[in-house]
Amino acid sequence: MVNLKNKKIGFQINDKVELLHYISRENSHFDYIEVQVFRMAVSGTYSLPLVDKEAVVIAITGQYTVSDGTEKFENMGTRCSVFEKIPTDSVYIPNGKTISITATKPGKVMIAMSPTKDTRRKTCFVPARANSAEERGKYNNQRHVQNILDDQSPISEKLLLVEVYTPQANCSSYPPHRHDRENLPHETYLEEAYYHEVKEDKGFVFQRVYTDDHLIDETMTVYNEEMVQVPRGYHPVAVPDGYESYYLNVMAGPHKLWKFHNAPDHEWIAKRD
Repeated sequence: MVNLKNKKIGFQINDKVELLHYISRENSHFDYIEVQVFRMAVSGTYSLPLVDKEAVVIAITGQYTVSDGTEKFENMGTRCSVFEKIPTDSVYIPNGKTISITATKPGKVMIAMSPTKDTRRKTCFVPARANSAEERGKYNNQRHVQNILDDQSPISEKLLLVEVYTPQANCSSYPPHRHDRENLPHETYLEEAYYHEVKEDKGFVFQRVYTDDHLIDETMTVYNEEMVQVPRGYHPVAVPDGYESYYLNVMAGPHKLWKFHNAPDHEWIAKRD
């Protein structure tokens, strides 16, 4: 059985920067996604050269100065907790640049990356106000969605980023759906990584990742600040009573288009009046 959950690394880069997650094409099941998540104290700094990769720096919490070596964006970040439920700021940085991050308020920051040879794209600040918001689902299948980069955004070549809030006793990424086959116009191949946070200490959610042939079939208990890889298959999330779920999705594939296929046994759930 393949282990698809990434627990926190907790690796101290220096006394002001802690690496929580490092997912690369070399240590994961992904070909199109790489992710780094850091906890940073005030004046903590981190830099990363981009070679054959595009990247988005997302201020999960806290506030930062972000530079690509030429342009600088100050006071990036809008919240102390993800459960303030307000959108946050991001910066897109293209292949060939070097990311530099300095924390001006403590928090957590993600660098989401995908391979590319394109050197023509431009660095771009994505302000919180540019994030579109929508409500999805009904009954016990409700969630609030904040799109950072959707599949219609011209900013990135491959990366899609979305934040999702799921209330207690609800399911999300549900009915179970997959997007792991190139079958246009019905389905596209997109790998996906989930960064989870859970409101209330010691809270948890459940996430299942499974394929039609059940060669992958894992149900995981996911705690605060853990990550789940979805290289393929269906991937629903269930939130127990008493807790509230936040996750930040990173998706990427050969084409930046989100077309998914619902699990046939459960598709009726999406069709209820």
